[in-house]
Amino acid sequence: MNDVSLQIPFVPELDSLSLKQAGEWLQSHSQHHIIGIVNWPDVAAYRPDASFAIARGGECLFVHFMVACEDLRAVNTEPLSPVAQDSCVEFFMQVPGDPEYWNFEFNCIGTVNASHRVTRPEAVRLTPREIATIGRWGTCGTTPFAERPGHHVWTLTVSIPLRLVRLNADNLPSCIMANVYKCADKTAHPHLLSWAPITVDRPNFHEPAHFAPMYFD
Repeated sequence: MNDVSLQIPFVPELDSLSLKQAGEWLQSHSQHHIIGIVNWPDVAAYRPDASFAIARGGECLFVHFMVACEDLRAVNTEPLSPVAQDSCVEFFMQVPGDPEYWNFEFNCIGTVNASHRVTRPEAVRLTPREIATIGRWGTCGTTPFAERPGHHVWTLTVSIPLRLVRLNADNLPSCIMANVYKCADKTAHPHLLSWAPITVDRPNFHEPAHFAPMYFD
């Protein structure tokens, strides 16, 4: 069990905002949580500046990612493609008592790779209809591009329907267990950062034993 935790505030007005506006609200009004732990420095020591803010409305979880990094890559455009190769942010979560956990992975132009699973090899990929319910808006737009060198600052806001991850807005658990990641496997500065620490020898984000609590207000 990790010692880190956070509160997920209830902000009902987020439901009535565009996703761009929701991201601006989260950036201005919510606590920023650092995605900064380099768990495997011998494999990938680079540490860009990355953080996130999180809240819930009546129907969705909203996660706003903020990144400043060297190199920017957005090659993958198809749902379920390997977006971790690109400039990528990720939100993994598990509902207490549910044997499955959920992985939501997004490159900087909002391409989604998402599944639910009990263990890493047992992936149940989200359907096109399920992926279409996940909102995405980012400052990098939606057009793919090869790697761009230099320093880049970007944000991505996503909304994940509570019902998609088997949460009932009228009967929420006290918390979810989760971790948040920043990676970019095929850029000139690859990295593997997490919000909560992961104490395993080899790089692996699929470690629900190393998720930490996020408490609902």
